[in-house]
Amino acid sequence: MATVIMHAVVSVDGFIADEHDDVGPLFDWYFNGEHPLVDADGEDQHAPFRVGERSVEYVRAFWGSIGATIMGRHLFDLTNGWEARPPAGDHLVVVSHRPKPEGWHPEADVPFVDDVAAAVEEARRRAGDRVVAVCAGEVGGAALAFGLVDRVAMDVVPVVFGSGKRYFGPVEGQHLLEDPDVVIAGDRVLHLRYPVRRASGVAS
Repeated sequence: MATVIMHAVVSVDGFIADEHDDVGPLFDWYFNGEHPLVDADGEDQHAPFRVGERSVEYVRAFWGSIGATIMGRHLFDLTNGWEARPPAGDHLVVVSHRPKPEGWHPEADVPFVDDVAAAVEEARRRAGDRVVAVCAGEVGGAALAFGLVDRVAMDVVPVVFGSGKRYFGPVEGQHLLEDPDVVIAGDRVLHLRYPVRRASGVAS
């Protein structure tokens, strides 16, 4: 069964964008190195991404493990659904109460579902034994609250936003994580990954 990993680049005070959806310097580290994230087969789509030496092995492995990505409608509208080509993985699932926009990439097999749990189930089916990546924010926070997330992955950038769009969205209640099983200090980024502690006290 696929592992579900909630992920985003985030400021040290927990924001994935400001109030106007501006990510500021959060993504600068994707372009400040000499190492491409993908081999020649994917160079066309990912040509701009070149990261530092301490990040490349981790990010390549993470991106390469993803089979399906779940995004919310707000991010879909901001990015036009990555033109039906997610940055990593073969499949995209969109959580939305509104239908797919008329005429949007009719050739693409991208389901729109109005329920986070149903989106995770569909993404798991499509991913097989690979990773399901859930974009952080409201959808990721809801998936965490429903107990559907196995790992929380954060690429922490040394910037303070003060306010904006929270990594965990409006999630309520306390959710315990285990000690991180990934801690990698890159160039202007700190890669962290935490197993989620289940109610039994055993990490997923």
